[in-house]
Amino acid sequence: KISLLSVARVAACLSSRHMAEDILADLMGSFLIVAPAVFGMIFAYWLFKKVAKISLFRQTREDDEALLRRMERADESGGEADSYQKLRQIYRDIQNGAKAFLAAEYRMCLMFLTVFGFGMIFFVARVEYGWDFKIGVLTAFSFVVGGITSMVAGYIGMMIAVFTNARCTMSATLTPEALAWKESFNSAFRGGAVMGFALSGLGLLVMYFLMCVYLSAFDVGSEAVKLFECIAGFGLGGSAIAMFGRVGGGIYTKAADVGADLAGKVVAGIPEDDPRNPATIADNVGDNVGDVAGMGSDLFGSFAEATCAALVVASNSPTLIASGGWSGLMFPVTISAGGILVCLLCSFMATNIMPVKHEADIETVLKVQLGLTTLVLTPVVYGLAAVFLPSSFDLARVNGVDVISFTPVKAWACVISGLWSGCLIGFITEYYTSHSYKPVREVAQ
Repeated sequence: KISLLSVARVAACLSSRHMAEDILADLMGSFLIVAPAVFGMIFAYWLFKKVAKISLFRQTREDDEALLRRMERADESGGEADSYQKLRQIYRDIQNGAKAFLAAEYRMCLMFLTVFGFGMIFFVARVEYGWDFKIGVLTAFSFVVGGITSMVAGYIGMMIAVFTNARCTMSATLTPEALAWKESFNSAFRGGAVMGFALSGLGLLVMYFLMCVYLSAFDVGSEAVKLFECIAGFGLGGSAIAMFGRVGGGIYTKAADVGADLAGKVVAGIPEDDPRNPATIADNVGDNVGDVAGMGSDLFGSFAEATCAALVVASNSPTLIASGGWSGLMFPVTISAGGILVCLLCSFMATNIMPVKHEADIETVLKVQLGLTTLVLTPVVYGLAAVFLPSSFDLARVNGVDVISFTPVKAWACVISGLWSGCLIGFITEYYTSHSYKPVREVAQ
């Protein structure tokens, strides 16, 4: 009896120890996902404040909006106009036009999300064993949340782009020339980084919160596939809104561009980008909506879709779930979280360590940035694979019969294959499309 009692106690202690280790691993995984996402959004706000310090008025430290109102009152009363008044007026016209266009487009997007989301409940609820409205409702909710998050990402991208454009112009007027190149590049780089870090952090945070909420509806051990198939609606919603932003903004800007050419250059003899032509403002509005807001939504959609697809694949591995648990399933999400931290640290290379001083430096700095982030992320992914993945796990082949045995090293090799392929594609595309290299120069000659 004493022997059996001792064995039972030892077994209970080991079980408690394993349970405590699993809980600790899950908490560590959650922290390594949430903390970089939050930190990325804080860093985006810090970059925004850095850009906002660039005044649209020379030799003054007053608040931009307050000074703008004072200058407008002075202009109305016949006072001396500020030399940069035209820049500020065009900036505000483009900003107001982009806001108006995006508001009209997003009203249509909200109606689309409502109607299509309601229909998705019934489309997805039909499963092989009958009707499962829990799956339908949760997938539709993920779709709507993904669409709204994509809209927020697009709006942030558009607003920071318009906000940065005028300040980049002001930075380019500085003297000496080396300072102008440095400050104008830094303002543009930081403005783009605001959109990148904000949408990455926001998307990661919302998606992980959604997964944690859905954990109460599914058992990870036996229903992991259902859980992540419901989460897949998040990526679909992001891509749907990206389509509206890219296509809607693209059609608008092309129509405005043609109108500016016909009414301005052909009929009135006004240069193409002259602000006296109203279609020029409309053209810039379309550029901001299609190329910036649409790009922000598109990047978010790509990030969400790729992550959701990887989660669905991972959920089809019973050995990964049994050995790695929740933290093992979250390996694809931790890659995005690690990428945020790597890009955050490497961003200082372009703005502080190796700043732009001449026009030729821009291309070099951006290439170094791309190569450095790829290089640094490679060992980071290996560390994440070693920590979060079990020593071995299996994934089913497409035929559903055979399986592929995986280890952390093999998973790492798959990730870095895509990572370095993307980097090489970027450099190859640069070679064939940049004016600095032979192919484009031959065409020009």
